[in-house]
Amino acid sequence: MTELNHAKHGVGQSRYHLVLGTKYHCKVFEHSYPKKVCMDGLRKAAEDHGIEIIEMEVMPDHAHLFVNLPPDMSVSKAFQLFKGVSGRLFFKKCTKWRDFLSKNGERQPHLWSAGKYFGSVGDVTPDVLRNYITNGQKKHGDKDD
Repeated sequence: MTELNHAKHGVGQSRYHLVLGTKYHCKVFEHSYPKKVCMDGLRKAAEDHGIEIIEMEVMPDHAHLFVNLPPDMSVSKAFQLFKGVSGRLFFKKCTKWRDFLSKNGERQPHLWSAGKYFGSVGDVTPDVLRNYITNGQKKHGDKDD
């Protein structure tokens, strides 16, 4: 079992598999420099906001992150932070993509699409949890009625 997060009034883990897709499914990260800039932006977002990146892989048109979120952070807030920080850094350092991803300067450029995938990841299988809930009262010293 991995280490648990301790908050003021709780203990637990908040680990997720997150997938961010590029706008228009553009293969923006085919080359090493844009890929590095993206990874740097994702790492900066995590570092600045207390998110632990367990694994990360940036593919040509999407990024996979396996993260442990702080106990008080929602998944949607994590997406907002990852997309915002990495997008700003990307357009600052990879200027040639700005016009293409802004429809030739007609609107604000966006690196990431609105769509996303997230899935919770835990150390306990559904069967173990089901068994614990069903038979837990015996382990806690409760008597059968």
